[in-house]
Amino acid sequence: MKPIRIGTRGSTLAIWQAQWVETVLQRHGFVTQIIEIGTRGDQDRHQPISELGIEGVFTKEIQRVLLDGTIDLAVHSLKDLPTESVTGLEFVASPQRGPYRDAFVSNKATSLNELPAGSRIGTGSIRRKAQLCNLFGERYLIVDIRGNVETRLKKLDAADSVAGRSKAAPYDAIVLAEAGLVRLGLHERITAFLEPPQFLPAIGQGAIGIEIRSEDIETMHSVIDCLNDPPTYAAVTAERSLLRSLRGGCLAPIAAYSTADLSMELLTLTAHVLSPDGRQRLEVSQEVSICVAEKNSNREIAEQLGCDVARELIAAGADKLLRS
Repeated sequence: MKPIRIGTRGSTLAIWQAQWVETVLQRHGFVTQIIEIGTRGDQDRHQPISELGIEGVFTKEIQRVLLDGTIDLAVHSLKDLPTESVTGLEFVASPQRGPYRDAFVSNKATSLNELPAGSRIGTGSIRRKAQLCNLFGERYLIVDIRGNVETRLKKLDAADSVAGRSKAAPYDAIVLAEAGLVRLGLHERITAFLEPPQFLPAIGQGAIGIEIRSEDIETMHSVIDCLNDPPTYAAVTAERSLLRSLRGGCLAPIAAYSTADLSMELLTLTAHVLSPDGRQRLEVSQEVSICVAEKNSNREIAEQLGCDVARELIAAGADKLLRS
């Protein structure tokens, strides 16, 4: 049996995700091989993500080698995967979603509310910055931070170990995805959670995305079936449809969270669109019925739900906020 070649970024978290996928596949009798691929986002660790100038800084190189046949399956952090499709590739599966919230990490306060005014909070996300500004106005200074999870924690700890303020480590707190901390065994570093409905996650946050070549869907159907969790796939499909319809991209101040309750046969999507400075926020929530037994129709329903929520947000002025 030829091995299924699994492509991934080389970060600690990305390798964890790829190894998790590998374990599932091996449990189902597949032979596997993990192949690490360098991405632009990993090569440039200093410039803010928003200034790199392109979307897909953590995915494009992986998609390129998937298309040329070097790998058979790509494992992505779904929040990094652009919603615009690449000809010849297909997002086919998402395993059960992990923790989806944002986490507040600090050695100085037990919650955001306890931080003194003027404190410096590190985040590499325009969405998080806009949400923090929306909730707290100008109370805090939101500053950029780059690096993987471990690097960001080291930068925070360095800031706490120096006397006074240091240019090299100017953070009183940072905001990270809960999923990354939990998956790396660093859950004890979480000081508090930033909870919905006030603070919604990024599109697809906490979910893993499985991408393959479109021509391989039939031959890879058994692989897809053992990796896919239908409720998660329906939920993230709705979120990604929303983002695509808004034409905001992965870096826009757009937040959303969808849940698929198969026992109630209900799919719900709640979304926020914010101005970059956080002064304005729009919110829309809708729900639709889904059918437990109909995987394909659920995808269509989820796509339509995302479009409908986006349409309502645009009617309320979302396109103007995203252009501001």
